[in-house]
Amino acid sequence: MKSLEHAVVGAVVGTVAALALGPPGGVPLLVAVAVLVSVFVDLDHFVIARVERGDWRHLRLAVTNPRVGLFEQEKLFTDFGTDFNRKRLLSHHLVGGVAVGGLALSVATSLAAFVAVVLYAHVVCDYLRDLGIA
Repeated sequence: MKSLEHAVVGAVVGTVAALALGPPGGVPLLVAVAVLVSVFVDLDHFVIARVERGDWRHLRLAVTNPRVGLFEQEKLFTDFGTDFNRKRLLSHHLVGGVAVGGLALSVATSLAAFVAVVLYAHVVCDYLRDLGIA
């Protein structure tokens, strides 16, 4: 999914999760956190691309061409196949597990649950897009 789509899903899911779980912080702050988590978890794609290709050309393209970076993101990783999609989804699970586990151990379990719900929605949306459903 594109960043804007993830931001919208993050805002909706973040609002519901904030109201249902009641983690520390006000609802507007938690919704903002949900949007940021939903969008910035995708930065791992650039690390995977770096490992796969040996350079940062994909990140450079996104940063130097804002149109591609913000609106035409489907052009960023066209030189990868389905193996990239599997690695991308796996890395979301790994990043999410570390983030949620770290929050649960150090801050508050309700905040960890909140982040888990937001990241879960992100990954489900990615799966649906990869399957051609969304």
